[in-house]
Amino acid sequence: MKYPIQKKKFRTRLRKRPKLKPIPRIVVPSFFTLMNLFCGFLSILVTAEGNLVLGAWLIVIAWLFDGLDGFMARLANATSEFGVELDSISDVVSFGAAPGFFIYTFAFHELAIAGILLSALPLLCGAIRLARYNVESKIAETFYFKGLPIPVQAVMISAFYLTFMNRMHIFEGLNQGVISVLIPITILLSFLMVSTIPFDKIPKFDRKSIREHKNLLILIFIYFLIIVLFQDIGLMFVFSFYILKGLALGLYSFWKQAFTDEPDPLESI
Repeated sequence: MKYPIQKKKFRTRLRKRPKLKPIPRIVVPSFFTLMNLFCGFLSILVTAEGNLVLGAWLIVIAWLFDGLDGFMARLANATSEFGVELDSISDVVSFGAAPGFFIYTFAFHELAIAGILLSALPLLCGAIRLARYNVESKIAETFYFKGLPIPVQAVMISAFYLTFMNRMHIFEGLNQGVISVLIPITILLSFLMVSTIPFDKIPKFDRKSIREHKNLLILIFIYFLIIVLFQDIGLMFVFSFYILKGLALGLYSFWKQAFTDEPDPLESI
């Protein structure tokens, strides 16, 4: 007689046990965002210790995590205000502070106060770029980035070092060596971030976007293959081409508006 009673009590306890809540969708993309932030932090640490190669590659790895963060958010339909803010904070560190500290350690420390100011440009202009993007993305969504994305600027600085670290003799004929090249590159990349020049944006991975932007997706796949095959040189080539393509599209749009009566071609995108 006791056994059935105990069994009944056990079943009653099971019914009263609270159900486990499902893991929020935002957890997965947020994990990749935090890994992006962690890689940026590590880049600063190893750069301070003098390991510039690892510091540069950690910025590239942070960019990969940043891309996975956006991809997973779209795939799981897990975009949120929290995710946007966390992503911006991470990007300021990984693609603003880390490359700024990297380029100061690599070259600009020789320029005293001028070097500090130049090294701060990626951080300052990148913060402005991110703040503007967060505000404008709430108003209207476009298929292109307004201004150079901050990760592209950071990876360009890293790719430049990784490509030319064993070829510095190329710059020996210049007045200040490699610094003579880095100064205009840093200023240009910083200016492009706060500009309104359009740059390609990775489309959503749904049927409509794939059908409408098939050529861009093919181009992105080619970018990926080039980076995998040629690594540092591939990064330098792909991101240089990406920037030049955006500049060409910006000039074309400006020419259409200034010298013809045709509407801005970007408005139809």
